[in-house]
Amino acid sequence: MNLLKILFEDDTMLVLEKPSGIDIAGLQKHLKSGYIPAHRLDKETSGLLLVAKTPEALDFFQAQFKERKVEKKYICLVVGDMKENEGRVESLLGRAPGDRRKQKVFLPGETTGGEKREAVSEYRVLERFNDYTLLEVSPKTGRKHQIRAQFASLHHPLAGDKLYGFKNQKIPKGLKRHFLHASYLKVPTLKGDSKEFTLKLPEDLESILKELQHGNKD
Repeated sequence: MNLLKILFEDDTMLVLEKPSGIDIAGLQKHLKSGYIPAHRLDKETSGLLLVAKTPEALDFFQAQFKERKVEKKYICLVVGDMKENEGRVESLLGRAPGDRRKQKVFLPGETTGGEKREAVSEYRVLERFNDYTLLEVSPKTGRKHQIRAQFASLHHPLAGDKLYGFKNQKIPKGLKRHFLHASYLKVPTLKGDSKEFTLKLPEDLESILKELQHGNKD
């Protein structure tokens, strides 16, 4: 498991630092047999990943995610200036009719597309730049591409997002992926308590912020 940095381990779980550029299937090949991720992070998304070490632990942790008992926070950089310093995004998400790779935000009562599920995210502004806004986002549901699809629907797609970004969208110099990092995880354990983890931005995203901060001072 030399590819993966273990941040915490006990007899039921591992908490890993997932690097950008590896999907869950690829990551699985670097785990011991029987160790299974309890949730998903997109290939380009970095950050905290919870891995169950036993079938019983997997059932337990997946139930905690489903029942919304796990707290998650992400750091993301979006294009443009978010008007409000904090807010809540509520929408219906489903597979995009024209592109199976994507999720689409649907309006209530919209009949096109297949199954649609409630998606809720809360956000607050951490820092503002000339062309971008740095956010902390707390998803209250765990839908596929939730943050990426919701903020694109608000006309503030993630910086560097090739799938949900707009044509001719501005990209910070040097950014090689979408700017999304799973920075915080608080999860109930089988012992009846809870564990809390935080993870700072990786070097590639931190360097982008430093460049933007320098640009704000010019």
